[in-house]
Amino acid sequence: MIGKRIVHYRMQKDMSVDELAKRTNISMKYLSDLEQNIWMYPSVQYVERIAQVLDVSVHHLLGPQSDEERASDLDEDWLEVVQKAMSSNVTKEEFKEYLESQQRETDRQNKKGID
Repeated sequence: MIGKRIVHYRMQKDMSVDELAKRTNISMKYLSDLEQNIWMYPSVQYVERIAQVLDVSVHHLLGPQSDEERASDLDEDWLEVVQKAMSSNVTKEEFKEYLESQQRETDRQNKKGID
């Protein structure tokens, strides 16, 4: 989301919302709402001003989600499972095979219960 990106780049510049507001000539309230994703679709002019002050491209503010952003959207429990799998040197393929075998076993157990 654009709000998270603005916060990220603003913090990298060690800049307050107030300073960003002054330097972009955008109200602090609007920027704060934008950072909290209350305003999801800011004007192109505002995005260009923010990008210029933060010294990033407009694409960086509007572009596709980064891996970090996608990871932050994951449920914490799922994220923990994935992190454990990654730290245990299990390959993606091995992890996928394990999940598939567990699903087959569950399906088999469920089928037994029906018969």
